[in-house]
Amino acid sequence: MKVLVTDNVNAVAEEILKNAGIEAVVMKTQQPENLCEIIKDFDGIIIRNSTKLTKEILDCAKNLKIIARAGVGVDNIDVEYAAKKGIWVVNSPDGNTEATAEHTIAMLLALARKIPQAFETLKDGKFERSKFLGTELWGKTLGIAGFGKIGKRVAEIAKILGMEILVYDPFADKALVENFGYRKYDNFDEMLSLCDFLTVHVPKNKETLDLINSENIYKLKKGARIINCARGGIINECALVEAVKNSHIAGAALDVFVDEPEITKCPLYNASENLILVPHLGASTYEAQIKVAKDTAEQVCDVLKGGLPRTPVNKIN
Repeated sequence: MKVLVTDNVNAVAEEILKNAGIEAVVMKTQQPENLCEIIKDFDGIIIRNSTKLTKEILDCAKNLKIIARAGVGVDNIDVEYAAKKGIWVVNSPDGNTEATAEHTIAMLLALARKIPQAFETLKDGKFERSKFLGTELWGKTLGIAGFGKIGKRVAEIAKILGMEILVYDPFADKALVENFGYRKYDNFDEMLSLCDFLTVHVPKNKETLDLINSENIYKLKKGARIINCARGGIINECALVEAVKNSHIAGAALDVFVDEPEITKCPLYNASENLILVPHLGASTYEAQIKVAKDTAEQVCDVLKGGLPRTPVNKIN
């Protein structure tokens, strides 16, 4: 049995596969050239978010039994078509939680205190204290769209910082949310109108694409700030640029983009000094990468040995 490992997945995955008697072929590239030709010889594949497994590629995967996403989001995989072909798709829903939640809080603080902008001027030899007047988080209202594992952890940390937490998630139990001391809203626009800060933690799908758009972005308070460490496209990039440029939105911090890694094609690129952009670092901690590599490799071993995966994303008949 052979498993292809791409996207700079941590080496612990290769070690686990080899210890299970499975041949691991490691390709450090994000999207290997001729993947259609390459993939036909493999029983499994472990990827991160940069390798795209489309219908066309899956049609070439004659022997593939499992796709393991070393992370959470699976929008780079045609999950439905994989199920039709009898291919398991699994992810690692817990491995990135702490890293992404901490990263969200870091972006929140950087946004509130204009830290990257101040650093840039200091590099130019300028000491402009008065230019970078920030805002405190204590007593501010944080709206959280998506109350899964990451959303819950962000709320927990933000509450410690003295923020009031509002939650929008159609799938979250109201009693559970309120038991944490937060307020749950069924009407997204109503929650937006109360937010000093908004952070999104929803999966990317048809329902969440352009969740924040050219209309409802103006439901937010004037001067609100936005954070996206989930997926590019959940916040409409053109709408965000316009709202920042006309000063309705005071600033935004984004870790993710519609066209990654082609950042220079993004409408946000160099659009405003009030935009903080970083290259999809949410899960980029040593600890998180070991966790997701271990989790996915173990599930690949389980499936290829005739067992079932722990955290399947699809169903196989």
